[in-house]
Amino acid sequence: MTFQNRRDALRLILTGSRCIRPGSVYDAISIRIAEDLGFEVGMFGGSVASLAVLGDPDVALITLTELAEQMRRMSRAAALPVLVDADHGYGNALNVRRTVQELEIAGAAGLTIEDTLLPQAFGQTGTQLISIEEGVGKMKAAVDARGDPRLVIMARSGAASISSLDDATARVVAYEGTGVDALFLTGIKTQAELEAISAATKLPIVLGGFPEEKIDLDYLANRRVCIALQGHAPFAAATLAVYETLKALRAGTAPKNGSEELEGPCVIRANGPPHARCGCKGARRRISRVEEIDERRDPSGDDAGPGAGRRLSVLGRAAGEGARTRRMGA
Repeated sequence: MTFQNRRDALRLILTGSRCIRPGSVYDAISIRIAEDLGFEVGMFGGSVASLAVLGDPDVALITLTELAEQMRRMSRAAALPVLVDADHGYGNALNVRRTVQELEIAGAAGLTIEDTLLPQAFGQTGTQLISIEEGVGKMKAAVDARGDPRLVIMARSGAASISSLDDATARVVAYEGTGVDALFLTGIKTQAELEAISAATKLPIVLGGFPEEKIDLDYLANRRVCIALQGHAPFAAATLAVYETLKALRAGTAPKNGSEELEGPCVIRANGPPHARCGCKGARRRISRVEEIDERRDPSGDDAGPGAGRRLSVLGRAAGEGARTRRMGA
């Protein structure tokens, strides 16, 4: 799948009638797993980008160069469309232009630009927002900077939980007039807030941080929500698996080899029954050799892009079987 095809795929999601859940991705392995499992889109969040690249929390330390390079690695590894959290565009409107250009070249299917004031001003303890006028200028710069018109540009705002619902509505209405393709909303906590913004706008909506107990994909789809984020649990789970494994090795547990298994909370059995093919605690997976991680191309596919057809042969099925497709939100 070429970069253009990935962007077309994301646009189909935004114009579709369903609300789907994205896979949280942050490196070459995670995106290949998400693609293999049938996710339709990946979400590359700023928080996991900072953790994966720098080992630091999300406090505006990661640079555009580092973010784009990580996106480039993922684009090479798999053909899954990825929506990138580009924070505030790493500066003013001129920096936003550069951000869009770099992420477009790196293979992003779409990106978000937010109206948060970053880095946080000296002496301030709470999140601050830039003015609506500056936000509009940034969105216009993002739209104008893209070379491929298929690249999806989303205007992001968390004003609903920072200032007020009225301010959030005024902001997204203004951003809608800049030519962006969708609205990315955070800080929405109630259905009433979502309905108010949905009624005032026309563009597709991506929703982040909505209370999980209130997630109803059919309800969200009827409010033009096309993508509902579900956090970044994969990174947390992977980190826990590394911690538990290193802890066990440090305590004297023999390392795994061709005939031994090392148990962990996030490992699954490759050739076990269906109930064992999960990431829950106690499930196990036999990993005998590095060669089991099979990087191959599907000869029957028409995907000629970087990383096309690559699958992990140990994801709970025999090598050679096709990837299981999970249709989320149906």
